[in-house]
Amino acid sequence: MAKHPDIELDTTAVFKSIIQMLDSLPDENTCRQHLEKLRWNGQPICPKCGSQRDNHYKLKQKGEFKGLYKCKDCRERFTVRVGTIFESSHIPLRKWFTAIYLFAAHKKGISSLQLHRDLNVTQKTAWFMLSRIRHSFANNVEFEFDEITQLDETYVGGKNKNRSKKKKVSNTQGRSLKTKVPVFGMLSGGLVYVKVVKNTRSKVLTPIIEAKIKKGTVVVTDGWNAYKRLNKSYIHHVIKHNEGIYKMGAYHTNGIEGFWSLLKRGTTGIYHAVSPKHLQRYCDEYAYRYNTRHMKDGERFNLSLVNSDERIKYKDLIASN
Repeated sequence: MAKHPDIELDTTAVFKSIIQMLDSLPDENTCRQHLEKLRWNGQPICPKCGSQRDNHYKLKQKGEFKGLYKCKDCRERFTVRVGTIFESSHIPLRKWFTAIYLFAAHKKGISSLQLHRDLNVTQKTAWFMLSRIRHSFANNVEFEFDEITQLDETYVGGKNKNRSKKKKVSNTQGRSLKTKVPVFGMLSGGLVYVKVVKNTRSKVLTPIIEAKIKKGTVVVTDGWNAYKRLNKSYIHHVIKHNEGIYKMGAYHTNGIEGFWSLLKRGTTGIYHAVSPKHLQRYCDEYAYRYNTRHMKDGERFNLSLVNSDERIKYKDLIASN
C-alpha cells in the first residue's frame, strides 16, 4: 500500500465516520501510531516485564522503523500488537481497524459474510476476526449494582413452528431446554450484565445476583419462582405480568426486556443462527454496545482498541466444550 508521509496523524482524534478514519489512517504505519498513542500514551510498555519508557530501543528493519522495540530492562523485543487481538496476525491493522469500526458502530453487528466482502478476505478469516473482536468485548469490567436493578431471563433459540418438518422437536415450544438456551440479565443505571446459564432455577440465579448486586438494593422482577426468596437480602418488587400488570409506579422490567428484544432481533436478523457454544460471546457483544450506546462511534472505536487485550486462538475457538 502506498505511504502518505505528508499526512500528519492526529492520534488523539475521535473519528466522526469510517471514511474519516480510513483517510486519517491510510497505511500500516499511521494505524500503528494511533494504536500506540491509545494504548501507551507515548511511552512504549514492555508486555513481558511491564517496563514503561519513552526511550526503549527502536529497532529498524532495512533502515526503516516499523514499530519494533527492544526493552531496555529485560531485553525482550515487542511491538504494540503483542498481547492484543492483533498479535500473530498477518492481517494489516487497517483491515482490523475497519472491522472493529464496523462491528462497534453497527447497532446489530455485522455478519462474517458481509465482512468478508467488505474487507476482501475469506469468510473463514472474517469469522475468526469477528470472533476475536467479540471475545475482547467480553463484559469483564467488575462493577456492582447498587441502584434499582431489573432482573429477567429469556430463552434463545428458534421457534419449533418455524422449523422444517425434519427438524421439528416435539414438546419444545416455549421454554424447553431441548432446543433453547436460557440467558439471565440484570440492568441498572443504564448498564446491563448478561450471563448464559444452564437453567433459571433459584440455585443457579441467586449466586449470580448476590455477586453483582449490593445487598439491600431494590430489585424488580416478574413473578418467576426463582426470585421468590430475594426479599431476604433485597427490597423486592414483583411485577405480575400474568395479571396484565407491567408497571407499578417507578418499578418495571421494561428496560431489560427491551435489551432482550435488541439481542434477539440482532441474532436473528444479522447472524441468523448462534450455537450455544458461542452464545455468551454474542451476549457480551450486545451488552458492550448497549453499555456504550451514549458514546459516539469514534469514541467506541478508540475504546475498543484500548480494550483489545483478550486474544483467543483459533484452536481454542473451535475446540469442543
